Amino acid sequence: MKMFVKPGDIYLYMDIVDFRKSINGLIVVVEQNMNLNAFRYALFVFCNKKGDKLKIFYWGVPRTKA
Repeated sequence: MKMFVKPGDIYLYMDIVDFRKSINGLIVVVEQNMNLNAFRYALFVFCNKKGDKLKIFYWGVPRTKA
């Protein structure tokens, strides 16, 4: 499978997420529940109650090589 991005990390949030949450709500979940910086170069994956849908939050700026 070819990904459209190459994130630094991929995080799967294991608890159920209310899919009525907007992007701001997902940022709150990442920062308060996962204790991570939501603006890091990573993919955050969330699942609904039924387990049949995913929401993926991605914030990334390509890393520059020094």
